[in-house]
Amino acid sequence: MSALPATNREWHLRERPVGWPKPEDFALVETEIGQPGPGQVLVRNVHLSVDPYMRGRMSAAKSYVAPFELGKVMQGGAVGEVVASEAEGIAVGDHVLHFFGWREFAVVDAEHAVKVDAQAAPLSTYLGVLGMPGLTAYAGLLRTGDFKEGDTVFVSGAAGAVGGQVGQIARLKGAARVIGSAGSDEKVKLLTEEYGFDAAFNYKAGPVHEQLKEAAPDGIDVYFDNVGGDHLEAAIARLNRDGRIVICGAISAYNSTEPPAGPRNLTRLIQTRGRIEGMLVGDHYDLQPQFVQEVGAWVRSGELKYRETFVEGIENTVDAFLGVLRGANTGKMVVTL
Repeated sequence: MSALPATNREWHLRERPVGWPKPEDFALVETEIGQPGPGQVLVRNVHLSVDPYMRGRMSAAKSYVAPFELGKVMQGGAVGEVVASEAEGIAVGDHVLHFFGWREFAVVDAEHAVKVDAQAAPLSTYLGVLGMPGLTAYAGLLRTGDFKEGDTVFVSGAAGAVGGQVGQIARLKGAARVIGSAGSDEKVKLLTEEYGFDAAFNYKAGPVHEQLKEAAPDGIDVYFDNVGGDHLEAAIARLNRDGRIVICGAISAYNSTEPPAGPRNLTRLIQTRGRIEGMLVGDHYDLQPQFVQEVGAWVRSGELKYRETFVEGIENTVDAFLGVLRGANTGKMVVTL
């Protein structure tokens, strides 16, 4: 193992963004590399995760999780190699998944580190298809969305890390029809030709409600919402009797300084007896073993495809995060150190 560098680099939040985050809102800071105490490990991060939800933590608004503190290192999913250990059951050379990303090295309590097998799957997949986004898709569709064989499913942001998996799980579980929206013709092609969606459309090419009506002439039973706004309104309009809407994200509004205009058609839920329910992956970790077993098998067999977009270097982490908000990624956005 190579000698450790003298210093650690980590990203701090300097200012709370108003509207779209700017590079000046962040600072890359050099610090000393800490040493693990009893029950702790020192991890050299290999891959960092950047995700849309992180935008919410940059705001001081009350939410389901504490905001990032100004002048302090930020947090996020990461996977890395243990380079020093004072913890039973975790040895130097092991790989672990933890929540102390946005930095090169992290001292982590062993109870907050999950050992992962680098031989079973590439390390980066534990941040995406076999990680938090994958479990979000799995739990959101099957538990919150109460998916049933024969359902017609619509997914927005369908070329992202969560959306692409939602559509494929629906297909593998016997959906009658799977429809996705994405932000480019190239991503639409990916959905239909590689991920096996029955229909997909570029939401920038015309009104969402018209494109969804054409793609789902018989309506939809489940809508998995990663976008909000016009997508949510269109989905409510196409919802069948007893339809379910899973609110996972609303990336269209994350950087807005004005409240969204709608949806304006919520009374349609009275006619359809439809249900809208929000979901947080943290409520569903009891499904983790089942998820890893089932989805892991699909990944190994090639039945479930995944894409990753890699950005190299700790210094480019903010650029990678801003890229996620702009839709620059296909599949999971990963920063490799």
